[in-house]
Order: sequence, then C-alpha cells, then structure tokens
Amino acid sequence: MNNFYERNSALSDDSHNPMKQARFTGIPTFMRTPLVTDLSDLDIALVGIPYDGAVTNRPGARHGPQAIRAASTLMRSIHHVHKFSPYDLCRIGDIGDIELSRMYEHEHVVREIELQYQRLVEADVMPLSAGGDHSVTYPILKALGAKGPVALIHIDAHTDTWDEFSGSKFMHGTPFRRACEDGLIDPNRTIQIGIRGAQETSEGWDYSLEQGMRVVFMEEFTALGVKQVIDEARRLVGDHPTYISFDVDGLDPVYAPGTGTPEIGGLTTIEAMELLRGLRGLNLIGGDVVEVAPPFDPSGNTALVGATLMYEILCLLAEAKAKEKSP
Repeated sequence: MNNFYERNSALSDDSHNPMKQARFTGIPTFMRTPLVTDLSDLDIALVGIPYDGAVTNRPGARHGPQAIRAASTLMRSIHHVHKFSPYDLCRIGDIGDIELSRMYEHEHVVREIELQYQRLVEADVMPLSAGGDHSVTYPILKALGAKGPVALIHIDAHTDTWDEFSGSKFMHGTPFRRACEDGLIDPNRTIQIGIRGAQETSEGWDYSLEQGMRVVFMEEFTALGVKQVIDEARRLVGDHPTYISFDVDGLDPVYAPGTGTPEIGGLTTIEAMELLRGLRGLNLIGGDVVEVAPPFDPSGNTALVGATLMYEILCLLAEAKAKEKSP
C-alpha cells in the first residue's frame, strides 16, 4: 500500500509551501518556517529558549517560545513597509528549542545555552531567539561576543545591570552587567531604551551610566521622539557588529500585559515597530525577544506582539545577512 505522503499529492508535491496554506493548519513553527536540523541548510536560525528559572518574581516566560510559535502562524511573508520578504533573501528555519539537561542549576543553564549558540556561530548561522527570561541573553552574547565585544541595542523597562539578587549573579536583572564585565559588549556602543519604573536602589542605572552606556529613560524617549532616538542609536553603534535585545516589558503593559515585570508608561507597539524599522541597514549579528509570559495574558495578545516584533527583527537580520553573503 502506498504510504500517507504518496497518497496525498499536496504533501508530497515539492511545490508545497506552508506559507501559502491556511494559517490554522500544520504543526506550529516560528513564522511557519521549516523545522531544520542541519545547520548547513540555514542562514538564520529561529530558536526557542524555554527558561525562566532566573526571574525575581512572576514566572511564566518558560512558556514564551510555544506561545510565540503559535501566534506567529498569523505572520505573513512580505513586509508592508519594506516591501520585501525575508524568506526571499535568506534560508530561514526553526531549529527548535535549546535543550537544557539541568534547568534548576542556573550556571549550568548558562553554559548549555552558550555551547549550543557556539554551534550556530561556527556554522555562520545568525540567531533570532524567543525567550525565556532576559538572563538567556547573557549566554547568547558569550557565544556571539567571544571574539570581541559587540554593540548592543537594548529595549527594556530595566537596565538589567544589577550585580546580584538573593545571592545569585545570574538572573534576569544582571545579563548586561555580566556581559560588560566579560568584555562581550562595548558599553560605549550600547544604548538602553525605554528605561523606567521605581527601584529600591539606583545600582543598575548607576552602573550603566558609569560604564558609558547611553541610557534613554522613557521620559527622554517621549521628549525626543522615536526618530531622534533612532539617530542616537545609529550614531552610537555605527558599523560595528550589533545585537538587538527586546524585552517586551519595554512596551506599555496595555500592549503586553503577559510579562513578568510590567511597568506602566512604556513604548506603544507603533513606536516599537518604528524604532526597529529605523535600524535597517546596520551591521546586525542577531537578536532576541524575551520575557513573554503567556500565563499573565489569557488573550494571547502579548504572544502576538512578541511574534510581530520577531518578524520585524527578522526582516532586519535577513537584509544584513544577505548583504554579508553578497560578493
């Protein structure tokens, strides 16, 4: 008897394109891209990191990658502003989730994530990741910044440059302090956008400023406007290899309530998309969207926001990767 695929020509036909199928069908992958195991087939890898063992209060971001995958089935191919499809520029696929064998040992988690991203670096594959809490950006930078410090564009309500919490130096409020100490990011080419919210100590703000990072508090963002902040970011990073990290709590919680540490008075989704689009043409090496915590948003809207931000960053990365590949 013929097997299932032979009996269903739509599945066995080489021209079958999941991007053109009904969006409620199929097994969810990021942006409905193919699930890929061979890195030699890829230019850009979409990666899930289902880990939230480093949060200080509300857990839930471990469910972020699954929820973003499901929401990303709503994404389409051609960007309505850029007028191109990232899938026409690069080979893009979902490589699944980072495997964690000892997820209750945070320092071991850092090492496991780093090793798996080292594989991507060695294969010359650019990563775009969905967290997970913001601690996961540190091991990603350990892999991407191993040969020299990278520039950083960081959108967040918090600087994430505290030293420790409850005795741990590895939590979601410390990744960029650790990255700075390790020489993985260049603080003079780092901009942190959307910072706000009362704190028990000014330690994080002070550290960022003392190291030379450009900290754009939300009040300044509002006063300057998106275009001036874009100009400032572009001036700071120049043509240096640059990583984008977007914590969804950088947005106002009316747009993204499903996150662990919400702070009112943040960016709108329109401002966020305009900001990202203004980074077009930079020397980008990767990016992430973190802190989507679906249990705090039964509507699913935060996951949709996360998926849309990933798509916006994907378009930027695809252009950068295509430029890198061109003779």
